[in-house]
Amino acid sequence: MENLKKAAGIRAAQYVGNGMIVGLGTGSTAYYFVEEIGRRIKEEGLEIVAVTTSNATTQQAINLGIPLKSIDEVDFVDITVDGADEVDSAFNGIKGGGGALLMEKVVATSTKHYIWVVDESKLVETLGAFKLPVEVVQYGAGQLFRRFEKAGYAPSFREKDGKRFVTDMQNFIIDLDLKRIEDPQAFAQELDQTVGVVEHGLFNQMVDQVIVAGENGISILEAPKFQ
Repeated sequence: MENLKKAAGIRAAQYVGNGMIVGLGTGSTAYYFVEEIGRRIKEEGLEIVAVTTSNATTQQAINLGIPLKSIDEVDFVDITVDGADEVDSAFNGIKGGGGALLMEKVVATSTKHYIWVVDESKLVETLGAFKLPVEVVQYGAGQLFRRFEKAGYAPSFREKDGKRFVTDMQNFIIDLDLKRIEDPQAFAQELDQTVGVVEHGLFNQMVDQVIVAGENGISILEAPKFQ
């Protein structure tokens, strides 16, 4: 599967051309895309400027010699390639398994052409088997946790090394074990209106293309244009 992920990342890099502002995603599949961009800069003289979606990707890009700007230094991003944890048939997705969902969504909303690179196990009929990450401010996080608990969302604080995981933006993540999200649009709206929630991992109908690595090779799914 790693070889397929690598092939999919390289395929996604073919969409990148000289002069573009490129969003560099985070995670195991996006990693190969970033590596290929670094190779093209070094070996082919590709000229781009990139923005990143996490501190880890920033370090990877620096190591590869990829020129960087902050998201606030650009008016828009031409193309962003990122991973996803689940993608349903309506091109809704769950992201944030790597903890970078806030930065990822900030970059995604500024992007003209948004691509996900996934392996075929991430394609689902209904979202929710993957726990939904919800990024919350530290102040009052326990109140939010209890609210989610009462609502039956089976919350858990994400931890790392025995302590609560802290995102690059210095927030906590509460993962919701929902099993099934029947209406991703409605649930996203509920979370958007919840005080203390900074961002959530529902990326609904944002993606333009999904490049899928599977046993039979690489396939490309084109999302319909939503009004």
